[in-house]
Amino acid sequence: MKTRAAERAKQPFGFSIGEVVEVKSEQEILATLDERGELDGLPFMPEMLKFCGQRYTVYRRAHRLCDPATQTGFHRMENAVHLESLRCDGEGHGGCQAKCLLYWKEAWLRPVDDHASEVRGSGTPHERVQGDHAFSIGMRQQLLDATRTDGGIASAGEESYACQATELMRAAPTRLPWWDIRHYVRDVRSGDAKALPMLRGIFIMLFNKFQRANQKFFPWILFIRGGATYPFIAGTQSKTPAQRLGLKPGDRVRIKSKEEIVATLDSNARNRGLSFDGEMLAYCGTETRVLSQVNRIISEKTGRMLRLPNDCVILDGVICKGTYNHFCPRNIYPYWREIWLERLEPPSPAASAPFVSSAAM
Repeated sequence: MKTRAAERAKQPFGFSIGEVVEVKSEQEILATLDERGELDGLPFMPEMLKFCGQRYTVYRRAHRLCDPATQTGFHRMENAVHLESLRCDGEGHGGCQAKCLLYWKEAWLRPVDDHASEVRGSGTPHERVQGDHAFSIGMRQQLLDATRTDGGIASAGEESYACQATELMRAAPTRLPWWDIRHYVRDVRSGDAKALPMLRGIFIMLFNKFQRANQKFFPWILFIRGGATYPFIAGTQSKTPAQRLGLKPGDRVRIKSKEEIVATLDSNARNRGLSFDGEMLAYCGTETRVLSQVNRIISEKTGRMLRLPNDCVILDGVICKGTYNHFCPRNIYPYWREIWLERLEPPSPAASAPFVSSAAM
């Protein structure tokens, strides 16, 4: 019988989707990091330490990523994966609430032998710290120090941080030309995307590039839908409305229909500055629960901690699937205004209790 290791040797991409891997020990991971706490420009963050010695399933290959901060298209990441359900909780970054999917360099993981009897380094994070207290404290402090930039103070006086999201362009500097079919084929071969949805996504991409070129070079002759990109989302409000539902983690909600949401948007598809984009359309009319409120997030572009003064929540299991963004595997949580949601249950004391997502992603 072939072992998992033998099967992996034939894989062109290293760890495969669905494979069980073990996060290496703190000591082993530290040995791979430079003085900035990084490997190939990718930070190993203090939020990741709690997972050392534990086993998880590879969720997606992370060989390609989008760049929403600077809009420079797609970039190549080498030798990295996402692990199922592992997101940043922001504890080492000022309580950032974006809950980004963590990147794991393959050098930080080991394959699990088919006949292994128990997890190496098993036990609670607290027990592992007690086993090598001095080392763990030193490593944690080193990684915490690496999260702050400019002494923790940005030029305008805000807190400033470095994390995987802010450093992605250093970790993935190679830009992928949109017309290079090879990275789309790579997505399908690795299992990150299926062939037919990928073909549909490529068609949408080509259509939208035509629309943008039409706007740029022939603005006096807009051939299709006024040059708008697909999916067509544009409101008409000059001053967008607000509605406060007082939502708490665990509250059941229904996401309103596209028509109801568009009625709250301006011509740039925004409600009080927050955009509603095509990736959110697939969830219209569905029911879910509030995962958390969001009022603090780190800007990927500047590293500054942004305060969100208006109502903003993320929803359980509601992620960006990359349908209109070339199937980017980052699975970012979209942000929702409460006016786009409908409460399904009256508020209760239980709703204020900590809510644990039932969905892996």
